[in-house]
This record gives sequence, C-alpha cells and structure tokens, in this order.
Amino acid sequence: MRIGIVCPYSLTVPGGVQMQVLGLARSLRKQGERVRVLAPCDGPPPDAGVTPLGSSLPTAANGSVAPVAPDPAAQLRVIRAMRDEAFDVVHLHEPLAPGPTTTTLLTRPAPMIGTFHAAGSSRAYEMMPNVVRFLANRLDDRCAVSEDARKMAVAGLGGSYDLTFNGVEIARFGSGVPHPTEGPTILFLGRHEPRKGLADLLASLQQLPVDTHLWVAGEGPETAALKARSAGDARVEWLGTIGETEKIARLRGADVFCAPSLHGESFGIVMLEAMAAGTPVVACDIPGYANVARHGSDAVLVPPGDTKLLAEAIRKVLTEPRRRDALIESGRKRADHFSMARLASLYLERYERLIARSAVRPG
Repeated sequence: MRIGIVCPYSLTVPGGVQMQVLGLARSLRKQGERVRVLAPCDGPPPDAGVTPLGSSLPTAANGSVAPVAPDPAAQLRVIRAMRDEAFDVVHLHEPLAPGPTTTTLLTRPAPMIGTFHAAGSSRAYEMMPNVVRFLANRLDDRCAVSEDARKMAVAGLGGSYDLTFNGVEIARFGSGVPHPTEGPTILFLGRHEPRKGLADLLASLQQLPVDTHLWVAGEGPETAALKARSAGDARVEWLGTIGETEKIARLRGADVFCAPSLHGESFGIVMLEAMAAGTPVVACDIPGYANVARHGSDAVLVPPGDTKLLAEAIRKVLTEPRRRDALIESGRKRADHFSMARLASLYLERYERLIARSAVRPG
C-alpha cells in the first residue's frame, strides 16, 4: 500500500501534530507499508521519507501560533507530489488548516481520511461555515483524537467522527541515557504562552524546597517576561527549543514532568511521552489531559491555576518514593495502551476499508 500523509504544519517546528505525523509514518513503515509525508519544512527535512513543501508562515490559531504554508508555491508542490506519487490513500492531519491539507482536499487525488486534533474554537469555522463544510465533505472518513476535538469538529463542520487517539512510540521514549541532574528536577515542555501555564509553574517553584530545579524547554511570546520575573533564580534553567534526542534525555532524567496547561489542550501526548520515559506526571485537571491520565493512578491532576496545590502535588511526588514508583508503573502501562504501533494498525484497517470501498464505487 502506498500511503501519503499530509501535515499542514512545519515539521522542523516542535508541535504535537508534527510529532504524531512523523511517528505514525515510522510505525507504518515498520509494518511494511510505503509512506511519504508531505509538509512544510523550515530547514532540512527531519526524516528521509518527507517531501518538503517550502517554508512556513507563523499564523495565530487557537491561542497559539501555527507554522502553516498557505503560499501558492507550496500548493503547486502539493499538486505535483500527488500526481507523481500516485498514493492509494491519503491521510490528512488537521484537514481544514490553510495550505497543503486544503489543497489536497480540493484536488482529491485518492481516497482520503482526515484526523482532527484541535479542541476549543475555530475562527475559520465561524466565519466561513459553507466553505469549511464543503471541504470537510470531500473526506471519505473522519477521525478525532479526543472527545473535545470531536465536539469542535461536529459543531463547526457537521458529520460524524470516530474517536481514535494520539500515539506514543514506546521504544523511542523508553530507551536512551537520561540527562544528568543536580538535585530534584522538574521538566516543562511547551510553547511559552498563557494557556500553557508556565507562569503558574514558576510561581509554584517558589513554594518548593530550595534544592528543587526546573528545566524549561521551548520558547514563545511570554519567554522574555517570564525570564525577567525569575531573574536571579539559579534553580531555573532555560533550555530554549530542543530537539527530539534532547527532549527524550530530559524526560528520562527529570524526577517530575509538569504540564500546567490551563485550557485548549485536545490530547496530552506529551504526558504519554513522559509516562513512556518512566517519569511521573503532575498536570492540571483539564479535559484534554483527563482523556489520557487517570488522577491518582497514572498522574496527579490538580485544578488549573491553583499554584499552591500544584506545588504540593509536585512536592509529594518528589518526596514520597512509594507514590512516585506507583505513578511510574501505572504510567508505563497507560502509555502502552496508547502505543503508536497500535494506532498504526488501527489506521491501516481504515485505509484498507477506504481503498476497498473506492474500488467498487461506480465511476
């Protein structure tokens, strides 16, 4: 089977959808399938199986910034690639994002399945309802990674969506040398913007023992202000944007992974990555994270915005070995349930059904 996977976001910019696309492609190839990923790339492609479509343009979306490629040159590359590759099936991630996925919908080169990741609201859905519904109706199959993502898609686009999930590459995160630490260490990974809750985590750090360290990975519009606020605190190490190899090493080295997001998360894939790496998780109790982790079993979930409870949860995980070990054991089992290999097998079944239906469809 020749499978095309289209991602609207730059693969050289860290992001949950991008990591899902690359991980799914790797897992499908391990199962013997021929897979090519089409996506923008701001620099060398991160994988040999990627067709780069050009550079991205940062665009505001869902309280964040999406690195999309809506320019005509990128669309021409999409059309050319679809013609040359002759895919048996095409899998679109965030099908309604501007650029390569919408161009693929318009050209419709093969049976198409769309996976919807975003939760919350979409200005495009509200301002151009007829256009987005027309495009969505060109899909042959629709999936959503969480109940929140499904609700957003149904409200904006209509139609039906099967629930899938985001997958984690278990072996990739469960191996490798942990990054060394100098004491109890917390890791934060994510874009520095209000909804990610980094300001709350920095406030919680002030309530923790003086030997507690914090690794902060990522960048964003709040970086400068948050750095200034914590200036002089040697416990905070600002890592900037880090690659996958360092991310895995930091996850494996940290004593706690903290995801203090306040809202807008559809699926907590980074929590699963931490669980697969054998790191206990403390996060905010928002729907997107509750989809992944069961409070008190796979992770400790606290009310969003409560810095006192966040600090207390982190302190208990750091100082209570039995609680920590139980979270690690349960977290690893939970990550296994969401393995990328299992997700790839489920998608393969859908691809095969789509191709079979297309073969018997009149015309």
